[in-house]
Amino acid sequence: MEFYLIQHADAKPEEEDPERPLSDKGKEEAERVAEALGKVGIRAKHIMHSGKLRAQQTAEIFAKHFGPSEVREMLGLKPNDNPLVAKTFLESAREPVALVGHMPHLSKLASLLITGNPEQETIQFHMGGAVCLSKDEKGEKDNKWRLKWAVTPEITPFPIKELFPMGSERRNRAAGRTWHREQ
Repeated sequence: MEFYLIQHADAKPEEEDPERPLSDKGKEEAERVAEALGKVGIRAKHIMHSGKLRAQQTAEIFAKHFGPSEVREMLGLKPNDNPLVAKTFLESAREPVALVGHMPHLSKLASLLITGNPEQETIQFHMGGAVCLSKDEKGEKDNKWRLKWAVTPEITPFPIKELFPMGSERRNRAAGRTWHREQ
């Protein structure tokens, strides 16, 4: 099964707004990454966030592209929370879930899942970026977590519509293709 860990996007400085909502840059970058992932079929029925405004806004942006998703706050996703809480939640999940949170929590959670040691950094997260971890469920002894992929705003430099300004059907016809991907 696949799970998605998403670091909140760039937020305004606390001096500008104590609530720390997403900056314009953060909104744009989260939108770009979420749109790109949605276009390749990434789905999560539940998108959980820490309750901090910047994480909630990031979760809401990803929910627009991850299919019909329920967005809600979850305990255990704040910056300094114990990653065991989120690990327990993920291990009991029956369908793909996305968690939107903060550093250092997400880094410790990923490390705990992959290596068993939350202090051994395994993944470098980026604001507005997402990583996919998959859980091997072949047997109890083989229950291992692995990094499947990571997407950052830096590798999704343009909104999808700017990369492909024609509609996908028109683009496929122009390229001589008659097939299309089912939505």
